[in-house]
Amino acid sequence: MATLLIVHHTPSPNCQALLEAVVSGATAPEIENVRVVRRAALAATASDVLAADAYLLGTPANLGYMSGALKHFFDQVYYPCLDATRGRPFGYYVHGGNDVTGAVKSVETVTTGLGWRRAADAVTVTGEPDRADVEACWELGATLAAGLMD
Repeated sequence: MATLLIVHHTPSPNCQALLEAVVSGATAPEIENVRVVRRAALAATASDVLAADAYLLGTPANLGYMSGALKHFFDQVYYPCLDATRGRPFGYYVHGGNDVTGAVKSVETVTTGLGWRRAADAVTVTGEPDRADVEACWELGATLAAGLMD
């Protein structure tokens, strides 16, 4: 059974709504033979990353960058996972109050360095998530999980 690892930093109700949507999509009834593992960014380990077949990342945009928690996650797993995870699929979502440009760039930079392959377009949300934003996150979760089905 394939594993999708969701690594997130969820400090606000807006981020929580997006996380719930990606989990709902990843665990939809039509998704079969995919184990979904959720880890807070400060709790995720290199072992979690090595045991997973794909990654879904979630972060707020903080001061023009990904959250410190997600950066800490990357700092902890980068070298232990660098060679073993090259080419694995990933997707991500970013929430910000008014701009997510720097956070998107920082996630793209680190995942490029890891050699991960983006399997879906990023979902970027500013302000309070609307129905379309939540649906886009549901699709993101479903897309990453469906890509792992046998």
